[in-house]
This record gives sequence, C-alpha cells and structure tokens, in this order.
Amino acid sequence: MRTVVVVGASLSGLYAARELRAQGFDGRLVVVGDEPHRPYDRPPLSKDFLTGRADEDRLALSDTEEMAELDAEWLLGTRARDLDTRGRTVLLDDGRTVSGDGVVIATGASARRLPGHALAGVHTLRTLDDARTLRAELTAGARRVVVIGGGFIGAETASSCAGLGHDVTVVEAAPLPLVPQLGPEVAALCAALHRRGGVELVTGTGVAALRGTVAVTAVELSDGRLLPADVVIVGIGAVPNTGWLAGSPLALRDGVLCDDGCATALPQVVAVGDVARVGGTRAEHWTSATEQPRIAVRNLLAGYTAETVCPLPYFWSDQYGARIQFAGRRLDTDAVRIAEGTVTDGVPGEDGLLALYERKGRTTAVLSVDRPRPFMRVRRELARGAGAMETVSRAL
Repeated sequence: MRTVVVVGASLSGLYAARELRAQGFDGRLVVVGDEPHRPYDRPPLSKDFLTGRADEDRLALSDTEEMAELDAEWLLGTRARDLDTRGRTVLLDDGRTVSGDGVVIATGASARRLPGHALAGVHTLRTLDDARTLRAELTAGARRVVVIGGGFIGAETASSCAGLGHDVTVVEAAPLPLVPQLGPEVAALCAALHRRGGVELVTGTGVAALRGTVAVTAVELSDGRLLPADVVIVGIGAVPNTGWLAGSPLALRDGVLCDDGCATALPQVVAVGDVARVGGTRAEHWTSATEQPRIAVRNLLAGYTAETVCPLPYFWSDQYGARIQFAGRRLDTDAVRIAEGTVTDGVPGEDGLLALYERKGRTTAVLSVDRPRPFMRVRRELARGAGAMETVSRAL
C-alpha cells in the first residue's frame, strides 16, 4: 500500500493518521478536511471556550513537532464531493482529485438545523467557527437565551450561558431530556441540575416557529407559548456527513455501514468516528472517535477484518459545575439503584451520586455525578466483564 487518503481532519481523522504511522505505514498520507483549521478538540467548545476560560491555542490536538513526524499532506478548507470507488479516488470540490490504495472515511457529522429562513441570533454549536460567533454574541452584553434541545450539547451550552449571567431557558420536546441514554429515573436527576443552575427547563413541547424579521425575537412553542429570545441555540442532534458518498456502492443508513472492524463493503475502505455505523451502532462520543481508528487501520493494512472493536460505551458531560459520567449498556428494563450519594427534592446533593443499573443481579451500567473514583472502579469491572463475555461468545 503506497498511498492512504484520510477524508476528515477532525479527531478521528487525526487518530487514523497517527495509527497509520504507528502501525508501520510509511507511504504517502493525505488528509482532507472541509474546515480550514488543523485538528482541534470539540468538547471544550460548549464549555471553557464558550465562557472564555480557554483560548483557541488550548483546543489544538497536535503540535508542530507531531505534524512534522506524521509527514502528511493536509488539504484543508476543501470538501470531498465524491468517491470514485473503482480507483479509490476522492474528488474535491475545488476540482482536484486524490487517489489512494486505501481510504479512511472520517467525515464526522453536522449539526441538525431547524427548517425555515435564517435569522440573526440563531446558532448551532458544532465547529470552531460556530463557537467563535456565539462567544462574540454572548460576551456583548446580557441576553435572553433559548436553547432548543436538552441533550448533552444543549445542557452544556445552557450551563455556560447561565455561568456568563444570561437568562436561559431550555426547551425539550420529550417529557425529560436524556431519557434514551439514561432512563427516566436518572434522567430526572440530571434534568434537576438545570434547576440547581438557575435555568428554566420547559419539557413536553416542541418548537413551532422562530419569530423575527432580520433577527430572532422569540421562540414560539407548539403549545402556543412565546419565549422572548435574543439568542437561540439549536442543539437537536447531528447528521452524519455522508452526502458526498451518495451514489457510491457504500451502504448508507444513518452513517456508513461497517462490520465490527470498521470495514465497509468496499475493499480497502474503512470508516471511523461519528460518520461510522460500526456493527449496527453509530456513537457520537469522543471515546469512539479515538478507539476505532486503531482497529480500522489494522484491518485496512491487513486487507481484511483481522480484529473487531467492541468497547464499553462511555461518555461524559460537564454541566453547572458537575461532571456526569456514564459507562455500560443499559436496557429500559434494568433496575436503577443509588449506591452512593444523596438526592434532596429530586436534585443530586453537593456530594454527588453513583447510580447502578442492574439486571438479574448483575451491574450493566453506571452513572456518576461528581463521584469519579467509584465510577472508574465500576467502569473497570464492567469493561472486564464485557471482555470476558466477548471471549466466551467468540469461543462459542
């Protein structure tokens, strides 16, 4: 293999480039990125960067020395628009083409947007440019902020806005935010953090329209209520960036379909990160974006699926001064038990809490609010158990 093209220059693309060199690939390495920026860390965008506690230099995922060691060609600020699978050639929107013996698809995902005309003051928060624009607006004076969507990005952004002194309301269409991820009992406890942080949480109703002519002035809810707004932040999920692959033989269904080793149906083409549906699951988490490239690159260089990836799901979120951590695989039928900490009036106490999800006497998942040490202990136990189960299933 003489040339590998990595399409996507964010976290998973950078890790794929690192793995290619670490696993002995010494040929031509080309990394294509639609943003003009070198790889940067996205999680701080909704937290320390938005509040001004971190500047752009702290977002960088690599330094000049590493970039030189990777010896890659970085084609930044240009978007892939097609993949000619016969020759594994990537067509760029500026007319250039890049051909390779192997291709790593790492194009990530884009923020979902509300339908309708664009109004000033309406933001998404996915990229560094998004965060720059939003930070400039939030530091210009007191604002009435409405966050649409109570997921992790919405909650983190609401927390940052409240910390800056703005009047903040979060609108969530479901009865509770984060129910699919955490279940109703624990989701209710995490939702209570909004109240503890001085943020109003409106649930059980969607958004009918945004009001305003040039700039947004209010959010109209499905139940008829009108929320005055100077700034609206839309946090309603993300869509995998697969549009450039339409018409290719690749199977696309909410992501690029891959086997358990990140390999697609096309030889010498793998996918990683937010764009990849690996073994039936697409996970938009930092850990997936950093763990999948090792397996994907090994299989790419081997020419077949020599190893599979089955990591224990893990994610974290920082909200209102609290760190929420979750690990494991829960089912809706699992029982939930508060193993440590206190809950007062439905709100986690200042000492945090540790919640265990249990099924037939076995712990299946764990959630922590500011209980990092016991959380890590249970997470390690779950990972060992998952590894043992995987070994047994392979033996069978």
